[in-house]
Amino acid sequence: IDDAVVELSPGFTAVTGETGAGKTMVVTSLGLLLGGRADPALVRIGAGKAVVEGRITVPDDATAAVRAEEAGAELDDGALLISRTVSAEGRSRAHLGGRSVPVGVLAELADELVAVHGQTDQQGLLKLSRQRQALDRYAGDAVAVPLAKYGEAYKRLRAASVELDEITTRARERAQEADMLRYGLDEIAAVEPRAGEDVELAEEAERLGHAEALASAAAAAHAALAGNPEDPEGVDAGTLVAGGQRALDAVRSYDPALAALADRIGEIGILLRDAAGDLAGYADDLDADPLRLSAVEERRAALTGLTRKYGEDIATVLAWAETSAARLTELDGDDERIGELTAERDALRSELGGLAQALTDARTEAAERFAAAVTAELASLAMPHARVSFDIRQTEDPEGVEVGGRAVAYGPAGADDVELLLAPHPGAPPRPIAKGASGGELSRVMLAVEVVFAGTDPVPTYLFDEVDAGVGGKAAVEIGRRLARLAKTAQVVVVTHLPQVAAFADRQLLVEKTNDGSVTRSGVKVL
Repeated sequence: IDDAVVELSPGFTAVTGETGAGKTMVVTSLGLLLGGRADPALVRIGAGKAVVEGRITVPDDATAAVRAEEAGAELDDGALLISRTVSAEGRSRAHLGGRSVPVGVLAELADELVAVHGQTDQQGLLKLSRQRQALDRYAGDAVAVPLAKYGEAYKRLRAASVELDEITTRARERAQEADMLRYGLDEIAAVEPRAGEDVELAEEAERLGHAEALASAAAAAHAALAGNPEDPEGVDAGTLVAGGQRALDAVRSYDPALAALADRIGEIGILLRDAAGDLAGYADDLDADPLRLSAVEERRAALTGLTRKYGEDIATVLAWAETSAARLTELDGDDERIGELTAERDALRSELGGLAQALTDARTEAAERFAAAVTAELASLAMPHARVSFDIRQTEDPEGVEVGGRAVAYGPAGADDVELLLAPHPGAPPRPIAKGASGGELSRVMLAVEVVFAGTDPVPTYLFDEVDAGVGGKAAVEIGRRLARLAKTAQVVVVTHLPQVAAFADRQLLVEKTNDGSVTRSGVKVL
């Protein structure tokens, strides 16, 4: 479609055209705008890309508007601008309210903006899970509240069951792990390392290994500073500095600058005497005992044995011991933990059974109302004798939860299997709609379901893609009438090939194709 501006105004819009004209392009375009899969086959041969732009009016407080603003989009006079580009190579880009966004954001908005129904959606209605979801959606809070509680309890039960299975099935591995941890902790406890002890011992070993050299150096330095008693004629630094200070003190009163220098030299003399005293003490305290060196090396060897197995240094070894002690406590408490988890599991199974029963009761009550409402709608869709009902059942399972005095299978949405049944005429037994409905009947059942939903959980726009397939005559007229009634509370867009349906629309768009001999083009015009 070349640069077509398709305005889908509020009310009932019918999109018509001859077969092959490209009516579904309108549906495809909306699908792209709402996060649908980008198929490069949509790009015309010879073109570099396909572009779809949409302008959707939404209230400022609508969920879609709030989500769009969270994504960084801005509304333009109450309208949300959406753009989707698909390149011939298959790359896709999406823009929302002037901001580039992931395609997934558009898909999140889709549920709040448009309900799309087509042939593939009819097939989806045949799935039991979709039928249960439809019933739950109709029931509203009556099912949603207990379902939320059930879901939370189900998650807790799964977590408790998984942990219990892990403890019981991995008992041997956990016992082996406990023995390994216990051995390591005993080995560390036997050595009794202190934090930083390896560093201290390394320094002491270095000092003891060079004790003679250190003592000789300290003695020589002491003699240089304070003199050698065995050499009374020797000159030392302390004597020289004292002589210098005496020379200055004799004349310091004549010049303050010289007095300051004399004071500084006096300070040097004090420092020299202090250093000389420390050197004398160092030499006296220096331990050159070979037995002490042997003891230090032996202790270092014991610490090295620990660092070789449990960490790069003693600090890491102590950290491993702390972590392992906690883990060992956990492993040693397996028997107690098994008892706790078993009790928790049983309590949760009992709670889950009660919640599952509440779900069953709520669904059963809602199913009667839902089936009656859909049946009444079918009477207006040229199926006056059709009857819709729900079969809500459970499957017995010895490992399941107790519902109604029976152990039944359960899942994240409860214990119910929900199936939509249709009796198309009197005397016919109710059968699953997958087996009891023709294509046209299935279309009408789906339309009736959506009309019922419109009164309980409306969306702004409904898009029906040839929902009247396989229908004609009076049935088509009734479908058009029901769509028109639905359009009183929502915007309805219908792709149809039946004039009986299109006649009820507030406006009709015609999709027509032209061929210049080389390229086939489709255009849209308002009738």
